[in-house]
Amino acid sequence: MTKDEVLERSRELNVKFVRLQFTDILGIVKNVAIPARSLPMALEGQMMFDGSSIEGFVRTVESNMYLDPDPNTFAVFPWTESHGLTARLMCDIKNPDGTAFQGCPRSTLKRVLKEATDMGYQVLVGPEPEFFLFQQKPNGEATVETTDEAGYFDLSPSDLGEDARRDIVLALEEMGMEIEATHHEVSPGQHEIDFRYQDALTTADTIVTFRVVARTVARQHGFHATFMPKPLTGVNGSGLHLHQSLITVADGKNAFWDPKQPHGLSRTATRYISGLMAHARGFTAMTNPLINSYKRLVPGYEAPVYIAWSTGNRSPMIRVPQAQGEATRIELRSPDPACNPYLALAVTIKAGLSGLKHRYDLPAPITRNIYRMHESERRELGIERLPESLDEALTYLEEDSVVRDALGDHITHRFVEAKRLEWDIYRHEVHPWELEQYLTVY
Repeated sequence: MTKDEVLERSRELNVKFVRLQFTDILGIVKNVAIPARSLPMALEGQMMFDGSSIEGFVRTVESNMYLDPDPNTFAVFPWTESHGLTARLMCDIKNPDGTAFQGCPRSTLKRVLKEATDMGYQVLVGPEPEFFLFQQKPNGEATVETTDEAGYFDLSPSDLGEDARRDIVLALEEMGMEIEATHHEVSPGQHEIDFRYQDALTTADTIVTFRVVARTVARQHGFHATFMPKPLTGVNGSGLHLHQSLITVADGKNAFWDPKQPHGLSRTATRYISGLMAHARGFTAMTNPLINSYKRLVPGYEAPVYIAWSTGNRSPMIRVPQAQGEATRIELRSPDPACNPYLALAVTIKAGLSGLKHRYDLPAPITRNIYRMHESERRELGIERLPESLDEALTYLEEDSVVRDALGDHITHRFVEAKRLEWDIYRHEVHPWELEQYLTVY
């Protein structure tokens, strides 16, 4: 859409407010709400805000920042408001001189995607976010009481969240997003909504909006939607599987498909996989950014723990689905839905592109269940594991020049600084488990 088309569409729908949305470096959605009469000024990039108030942005003395809306992201929130509809536009963050702000997650992803374009590729991504629906107290406070005791692919009456999930899907479709599938996941109260393949930037915008929509619609049903990776002990946590493929700009063909090669995977695909594996430890802090993320990445709960790849086996970090031809793709299974999708895609795509450039050695695909291997077998096969804590993941990030280059110095420094502080607070806190375990025994 052009700026003029956005203005015309806004008038046709009688939009009264527009939310100019963006994320901080931690992936938390921020927005500046404006009345529709200010939309022409906003579309010209003239809306200023205080960047010093946003996590990881700038200091007080550098506070003036500008919102630059992307007209293609114009969409109307489908829930009715008493005084008119509200639309949203996703924004890049600009400096006062009009240059891209180096701490803007969306601009960071665009920079990596330009690198892919310069190499002759467009990056397509299909996300599969999982989330939990929990009951709320009468005052709206969230609990960890699940909405059901249903399991994988179960239907009503077991799945009490089915109506909420259906309405989330309907709201997303009204906003122009294409859903491929939706179902109950393995754990009680856990759900998954799978989105259609799109270019990587649109996918990141979609994930950000999905989280807003899911929480809003869930609240209308009396539930709380959470993207916390592991809210419950003893059950599977929530992942954000990212299906990725490269399309050649020259002819629009899937660059991962080659029927003459083993498994139908082109050398481009296997080199891309090699890059993901080579930098997996380095990008994990971005794809799994919470202390809680590493309580999901443990054996026994379907989440990948080991850095390996397979053409069918789901225990490695990377799986190649059986689909071939133009549907050929890889599935990165380690990320979780608490990540900043712009930065998670930036670092994983950068890692894959690095594999194309440097042609790292790629071990053979793993056909056995890695969880059931003895440690000596994994060692013999050269299978390494992902970081076991946020602290460890941050160290790997700091040591990985490819990941740091994807993020840029500003985001790398501010992200590590914020997460080291988070880890330090956690490390000093006495947790209920410790009291239960030790207080009356010692």
